[in-house]
Amino acid sequence: MNDSTTGAPPAGAELEALAEIEDRVLWLSSAIVHHANRVRPNPSGLKVGGHQASSASMVSIMTLLWFRHLRPEDRVSVKPHASPVLHAINHLLGELDASYLTRLREFGGLQSYPSRTKDPDPVDYSTGSVGIGATATIWGALARRYTASAGGDPGTGRQYSLLGDAELDEGAIWEAVLDPAVADLGEIVWVVDMNRQSLDRVVPGIAAEKLRGMFAAAGWQVLTVKYGRLLEEIFARPGGDELRLRLDEMTNPEYQRLLRCDGPDLRRRLPGTGPAAPRIAELIADVDDDTLVEAVAHLGGHDLHALDAAFTAIDDTRPTVVLAYTVKGHRLATKGHPQNHSALLTTQEMRDLAARVGADPDDPWRALPATGEAHRLCEKRGELLRRPAVEQSVPPELPTDFGRTPKGAGTTQAALGRVLLDLTRQAPGAARRIVTVSPDVSSTTNLGGWVNKVGVWSPQERRDWFADDAETILHWREKPTGQHIELGIAETNLVGLLSELGATWSRWGEPLLPIGVLYDPFIERALEPWSYGIYAGGQSLLVGTPSGVSLAAEGGAHQSLKTPSIGLQQPGCVTYEPAFAIDTEWALLACLSRLGRADGSSSYLRLSTRPVDQSLAAVPVDPAARERRRRHVVAGAYPLRRRTGAQVTIVAMGAVVTEALAAADRLEHEQVAADVVCVTSPDLLYRALRARQGHDEQADSWILDQVFPADRATPLVTVLDGHPHTLSFLATVNKVATSALGVTGFGQSGSLADVYRHHGIDADSIVAAALDVTD
Repeated sequence: MNDSTTGAPPAGAELEALAEIEDRVLWLSSAIVHHANRVRPNPSGLKVGGHQASSASMVSIMTLLWFRHLRPEDRVSVKPHASPVLHAINHLLGELDASYLTRLREFGGLQSYPSRTKDPDPVDYSTGSVGIGATATIWGALARRYTASAGGDPGTGRQYSLLGDAELDEGAIWEAVLDPAVADLGEIVWVVDMNRQSLDRVVPGIAAEKLRGMFAAAGWQVLTVKYGRLLEEIFARPGGDELRLRLDEMTNPEYQRLLRCDGPDLRRRLPGTGPAAPRIAELIADVDDDTLVEAVAHLGGHDLHALDAAFTAIDDTRPTVVLAYTVKGHRLATKGHPQNHSALLTTQEMRDLAARVGADPDDPWRALPATGEAHRLCEKRGELLRRPAVEQSVPPELPTDFGRTPKGAGTTQAALGRVLLDLTRQAPGAARRIVTVSPDVSSTTNLGGWVNKVGVWSPQERRDWFADDAETILHWREKPTGQHIELGIAETNLVGLLSELGATWSRWGEPLLPIGVLYDPFIERALEPWSYGIYAGGQSLLVGTPSGVSLAAEGGAHQSLKTPSIGLQQPGCVTYEPAFAIDTEWALLACLSRLGRADGSSSYLRLSTRPVDQSLAAVPVDPAARERRRRHVVAGAYPLRRRTGAQVTIVAMGAVVTEALAAADRLEHEQVAADVVCVTSPDLLYRALRARQGHDEQADSWILDQVFPADRATPLVTVLDGHPHTLSFLATVNKVATSALGVTGFGQSGSLADVYRHHGIDADSIVAAALDVTD
C-alpha cells in the first residue's frame, strides 16, 4: 500500500516534506474556520461555526493517508467535523482553488460537512449525520463488489472511514459491523480518532479494550496506535514501565487535565499517588519542561511513523479498524479542553499558531515554496490521485406498460413480485440491472418468485442444502450472479446499502436499479439514513409493505399512519400509493425509469396486502384511453368515476378505494351524485399545485386541470389509510369545502371492518362526511 517503492517508513527528505505538509494542513484547516467566523463579514450576527479542535485531531492521520498511502482507486469517508482538513488537502493537491478557502459555510461555497453533491472539490462520501458516513464505506464496498459481479468495471481499492470515537456510540455502527456480509470485506479500513471527547464532555470511561473486543469478535483486525515516539523513548528508560502503566490506567478526564498543564504542574500531577509515584517522578525529572509537555500530548495518532506502521500492517483479507489515540485540538491553544468542540481560536492565538507552523497570518493562503520537497510531494500525489471523469452509461430502456389487465382479486404487494418477473421476460436487459434488498422479509413481501428466478447474490457460490427438499418453496441459491441481497433484521443497514447501490451510476458509470423492500411500519426507522443517502446522490426505490391499519390483525404496533405524508415531504423522492395492480405496474415502471441518471430521483411505494377486486379499476379497453389512464396514474391521480351533475367528489388513495366506491354507490341511492377520484401520488399532486401557484418551476400543473377541472369543482371528501392531512391540501385546488378522513391515532387488532369503522374510514363514515359537506 505504500507509495514508496521500498515500503520503508518515511525518512529524510520525505519525512521532512510530510511534516511540512502536516503543518500546512493544520494551518489551512484552522484558517478556513477562522476566516469564516472572524474575518468574513457577517451582517446577520449569527454564528457561522466550524470545528478547529476536531479538525486538528485528524491532521496527522489524513496527511499520512493522502500523501503516502492513498491510491486513486481507494475511497475515503471523512468524519463530518474534519471537513476543513479535507478541503485543505484537496487544495494542496490542486483539486480546490484558493478562492474557496474563504467560503466555508457560505452560500455556494464549502459545505459545513463533506458533500458529494454540493462541494466543489472531490468528496467520496457525504457525511454529517453521525454514524451514517462511517458505515457508508461498508455498503460502498458491497455495492462495488455487486457491480463487478454484474458485469461492470468499478475497479478495486480500499474503503476508508475516518470517524470519531464518539460516533461508536451510534447503534447504526454496530448494526453494520455485525451483519454477516461484512466479515469478508477485507477492503474496509476504519480509522478511529480516539480523542476521548464528545461534544459536551470528556468521555468518562476507558472504552478501548471493550471496543477492541467487540471489533475482534466481529472478525475485524484491530490495530492500536496509542503512544508517539517521544513517549516511547521515555518508556524505554528506567521507570518507563511504571509510567506506561500509569497512563494506561488513568481515567480519560485525568489525562485530559494533564494536557492543560505546564511543565511544573505536570511534574506534580503525572506521578500520581500510587506506589510507583517515586520512580515516575525520578524518571521525568530528567526530562525538560517543553519536552515533557510535548510528549504527554504526542499520542500515536499524531506520530507519522506510528501511523505509517499501522497502515502498512493492514491485512486486506478482513476488515480492519485502527484505533488511533489523539488529542482533540492537538497543537492548538484549545488542546484537550473539555469544551473545545466548537471553540474558536482568537486572532492572537492564530498568529501564535502561524509562528509555530511557518505560515503567514497576513497571507494565510500562501502556497508552499515551489522549489521545496513539500510542494513537489503535493504535485506528485495530486497527479497520482487524480481520477478520470466518470463516463456515464445510458440507463436501460424500460417498458411503460406490459399490456395485461389484471383480473379477479389481488393486492398491490403481490403485484410488485409479478412486475419484477414480467420484466425478466419483456425487458431482460433492464431486469438484469435490478437488484433487490431485504432485511430478512423477502418471503413475506412477495419477493419469493423473484428470488427463485434470479437467485441470491453472494461473492462466492454456496451450496443450497435444501435444493432437493420437495417441500421447500423459497429456493435460496447463493451465487455471484444473484440479484437479491439479503441482510439481517436492520432497516438502517438496508437503506445504507440501497443508497450506495443507487450511487453506482455516478461513482463508476454503472447504473443499477436498486429496490429495497421492508415493512412499511418500519419506514420511519430507516428514514434518516435513506434521506441522507438521497442527499448524497443515491437513487433507489423503497417499497413499504404491508401498510396502514389495513394490516388489521397485527394491531397498533404494526399499523403505519404517518408514512404517506413522509413520502410527500421527502426531497429527491417521488412517492406513490397505488390502489390496483395495474396502477402498481405503471407506477413501478415509471419509478425505475427515473433511476441511474443525472436528472433522476428516488421513489417510495406504499403497498398493501388487502385483496381488492381488480375490475373496480375499470381499465379502458381502447389503447388510446388506456394510455391516457396510464399517464394519469404516473402523474398522480385519475378520475375513476364521473357522474353528471356531481354534488361531491370522493378522493381516495390506496386500499380504501373500495370503501370510496361503495360510498358513492350508496350516495347515488340517496340522490347525491358523486365523482370518485383515485390518487396515486399525493406528492406529485402537491408539486402540481405549487407549480400552478408559481412556486415550483420543475413541475407541471396539467394533471390538476385533467382530474380536478374547475368546471367540475364540488366539495371534497378525502380518505386514505394514513394521516388525513396527506390529502387535505386538495381542497385548495378549487377552493372548495372539504372533509378529510384518515387515521390519527394508534390502532388495535380486529377485523378489517371493525378497524376501518374505528378510525372512520369505512363506507359509512365517507357517506356521512359527503352528506355533511353537501348540506
